[in-house]
Amino acid sequence: MATKIIVSYDGTANEADAIALGGLFARAGAEVALAYVRHNEETVSDTEAKELLARGAALFGDPSVPTFVVTGPSTPEGLAALATDRGAELIVFCSDSHTAKGHVGVGNSAQRLIEGGSFGVAIAPAAFAERDPSQPLGTVVAVSDGDGGARTTAESLAKALGATVAPVVNDDAGLLVLDSRAEAEAGRVSISSSAGYLIDVARCPVLVLPRSHPLAFGSSPAPAQAA
Repeated sequence: MATKIIVSYDGTANEADAIALGGLFARAGAEVALAYVRHNEETVSDTEAKELLARGAALFGDPSVPTFVVTGPSTPEGLAALATDRGAELIVFCSDSHTAKGHVGVGNSAQRLIEGGSFGVAIAPAAFAERDPSQPLGTVVAVSDGDGGARTTAESLAKALGATVAPVVNDDAGLLVLDSRAEAEAGRVSISSSAGYLIDVARCPVLVLPRSHPLAFGSSPAPAQAA
């Protein structure tokens, strides 16, 4: 069964990067949905929210991709509730709006889910949407902590995307997969200071896994690319 993924999208700066990363996971066989979280129904109407998500679907290259408007007290809470309802295992974010091109910046919503959440968190570097999706991914780097699942996940992604797995981050890294620290509760996300440093210096997308919760991917037709 395909891994289900939620891409957070609100149409603001860098959000196209999250869409592009969602497309990469879709090419690896994931089942992707787009979600917009509003904090109350008065600030953004259903029509406005659906139009925004339609633009996200066009960027994704598949107008039929499932889209969801969620109303919740905060973006991470709304996304977590939707992921629970859909059985999703991974939530995808863009980098913080002030992040330099090619770097990864963990925004507030992603940070809250990295600190004790129960879903994988993936973050696209700034300007990732400018990457040519036809170019080879390079290597998938697994930074594993025992039985955490990073190596298994990296191998699954690499096989699906025609890449190779590497144990060390280098200039050829196309994706970085990190385990939660060994002390984390099973099924929860909590990273070590060294993993946090790797995120800070990363120049490729980062995927952080809940403890002992690998993700499975498999080959799947790529979505159409937007003109």
